Formats: sequence, C-alpha cells, structure tokens
Amino acid sequence: MAHVLSNGDSTLTDTGAERSASRLGALDPRVRIVAALVFAITVVALDTLPALTAALATALTLLALSRLPAGPTLKRVAMVDGFILFMLALLPFTVPGDVIFTLWGYPATWQGVARAIEIGLTANAVVLALMTLVGTLEPVTLGHALYRLKTPETLVHLLMFTIRYIEVLRAEYLRLRAAMKVRGFRPGTNWHSYRSFGYLVGMMMVRAIERSERVLGAMKCRGFSGRIRLLHDFRTTRADAIFAGALTVLLISLIALDLTWR
Repeated sequence: MAHVLSNGDSTLTDTGAERSASRLGALDPRVRIVAALVFAITVVALDTLPALTAALATALTLLALSRLPAGPTLKRVAMVDGFILFMLALLPFTVPGDVIFTLWGYPATWQGVARAIEIGLTANAVVLALMTLVGTLEPVTLGHALYRLKTPETLVHLLMFTIRYIEVLRAEYLRLRAAMKVRGFRPGTNWHSYRSFGYLVGMMMVRAIERSERVLGAMKCRGFSGRIRLLHDFRTTRADAIFAGALTVLLISLIALDLTWR
C-alpha cells in the first residue's frame, strides 16, 4: 500500500500550516481523530446559545493551537456555510412562535431566528474543529490512524484511494480540457457543447478504468495481498494525555453550561 499511496506533503485542508511546528501537529493522530469525533457529538447535543458560543470559542482556540492561517481557514468554513445558508434563511419563516416581522405575507419568528443561529453556531464549531484536528493530517497518516482505530479495512482502502486519486482525475480533466481548447472548442448553450462535455466525461471514465488496471497490476507486482502494511507505529505521549484531559474538562463544562441555561 505504501508503495502506491505515496506520503506527500499536502494535507486534507492544504492551507499551508506548519504542521510539525504546531502543538496539535505533535499529537497522536488517533487521539486527534477521537477528540474530533467526541467534540462533534457533544456540540451537536448542545441546545443553548451560550453553550454553542462557548463551543465555537473552543474551536477557535484549536485553530490558534494548530497554527493554520486564520484567513484561508475561515474562508473555507464560510464556503461550508454557503450550503446551509438557504436553510438558515427559511427557518425564521417556518418555525412557529412570536412574530418579529412579516415579509410578503409570511411571518418571521424569534424562535426561528434563534434556531437558525443555533444551527449556524453548531455547524461552524464542528467544521472548524474537524479542519484543525483531522484536516491537518496527511491522507496516508489519516488512513493508518483509522486502521489502528479498528476501522474496517475496506473503508480505509476506499478513503485512501479516493483521496489519492482525486487529484489524478483532476489532472486528467485539465489535460482533456486543454486539448479541447487547442482544437478551438468554445463552450456554449448548444448541442455541440453538451455532446463534447459528454465525450469528456466518458473519456475520463475510460482513462480512469485503464489507470485503475495499471495501478492494480503495479500493486500486485509489489506483493499487495489486500492487507495494509503499516510503516509507522503510533504511540501516545504525555502531551496526548494532557490534551485529552483538557478537552474532556472543556466538554464537561460545555454540557454543564448548556444544562444551566435550559
């Protein structure tokens, strides 16, 4: 596996962080994955605005510890917000309660606005924590850590191959698009453009199948037998224990704050 899935320098978020120099970068990847999972489950279970605001502050603290560049990272989080923006805009008009104003005959309620803010805080806190704790891991390290956490091998294989070959397929698409431009193709709203893009997708699938056959042959030549050969042995350190303890205290505090304000 390691022969095929080369251990590159890029991370999942690829925001240019100095991973090795950050405090989170020195932690055991397994601890970071479990911490992100527990943090996400806890934040999703919170209901009150003070607790969710504190959760978002915790995620921002993790961002500072990870030394990810704040601007590009927050821009990526804002891109995620774009997917739920339409739902957040509709919530004030779909949740019954005390009316704030009426727009085109549809009343907006305070309860709907509060619900939209809660969902926005929850989504941003969870996404930001995932980006800082898991997104800064290299794909191969992430796959090895998931395997050590007893994740089924098939899922780990799918994850690692998907991450590895998304860029390969993207490069193939760019080559085909460049070839089309060289031949004078200009996209438009006509059948010739639709047919050309259909040929483009079909050619990408054909080349992807051919590439997969070559990769499979290369893996067999290198002795791949369906098992992951791990080259790194993860070990938990005192820093991992301190981080896990501090995060546990923070999460318990968030739950207590949430119960207090209910």
